[in-house]
Amino acid sequence: MASLKALAAQGKGKIGVLLPETTTSARYTSFDAPYLQKAFETAGLTPDQSIITNAQGSEATELTQAQSAISQGATVLLVDPISSGVGGAIETYAQSHGVPVIDYDRLTLGGDRSYYVSFDNVAVGRLIGEGMNACLSSWRVAKPQILVMRGAPTDNNATLFAQGYNGVLRASFDAGRYVKVGEPAGTWDPATARTTFEQQYTAHSNINAVVTPNDDNANAVISYLKTMHVPPSTFPTTGQDATLTGLRNVLAGYQCGTVYKPIYLEAQAAAALALYLRAGVQPPATLVNGKTADTTRHADVPSVLLTPVWVTPKNMAASVVKDHFVDAGKLCAAGLASRCDAAGITR
Repeated sequence: MASLKALAAQGKGKIGVLLPETTTSARYTSFDAPYLQKAFETAGLTPDQSIITNAQGSEATELTQAQSAISQGATVLLVDPISSGVGGAIETYAQSHGVPVIDYDRLTLGGDRSYYVSFDNVAVGRLIGEGMNACLSSWRVAKPQILVMRGAPTDNNATLFAQGYNGVLRASFDAGRYVKVGEPAGTWDPATARTTFEQQYTAHSNINAVVTPNDDNANAVISYLKTMHVPPSTFPTTGQDATLTGLRNVLAGYQCGTVYKPIYLEAQAAAALALYLRAGVQPPATLVNGKTADTTRHADVPSVLLTPVWVTPKNMAASVVKDHFVDAGKLCAAGLASRCDAAGITR
């Protein structure tokens, strides 16, 4: 970021960042906001040259925050939309005021943005599917009967995750090696995920594995399995986000692994792209490295796509612990010290 100081000096106006909520994921306050602020300041922006807000789950608030940022002099917006509906409204408003928009982490379907920055979300899904395959084998699950649980249907990322893991698992389903017991309506709310799983497990007691799209939903399932006295390393679940709870479930043998997305890299990429737009300079191909389909507009969006990592006990020390994404002391507390020792994690 420090190499972009000349670019930052060349640009005019503020950069507005619109983050969606804190209910389903604490990442936006714990990681995205501070990482983005640090990236801007390292590139030479003063604190008053960026505006970072969080809508706390309110679409009306996110639109108001976008309008406020533009009225305060934002010449570029970074938008992580709560839904494509509010994302589209923000982008229409920004366009009418001559302000370019970057979709951050989530794509606004049918929107009018200039670029998209995220991890390769189909690749995220593939890692989940491949992780399930590996876990079914290593945990020796006979005749896998798999429930597939999706994220919220309003989140385009959930669709891309599903495209990835279903693509990996389809051959085994088609060949009869695995049975897909069901694929109920998706959610990002853990309480709803637990209720859905309880209903499915009651109706189909033969379920012995669940594709879960993030750590919070996985933990909801795992909490129920523990009440049923299901032992570790017997009933695979998957995850995403490398949360403390998710990583502890991985160490304890209740979750096969979790997708780690180094958010500091996503924040830096988004900050760099915003600086190019703010300066009116075409971003280089080394930064804008891919395209993402907007299936509503039937068009491809120029994208910065980063690479996710599947984390298991084998690489936990070299990934999330090394990056200080998680506190090793908290990770290894409450009975997991021996598991951390075996994984080479030092406290």
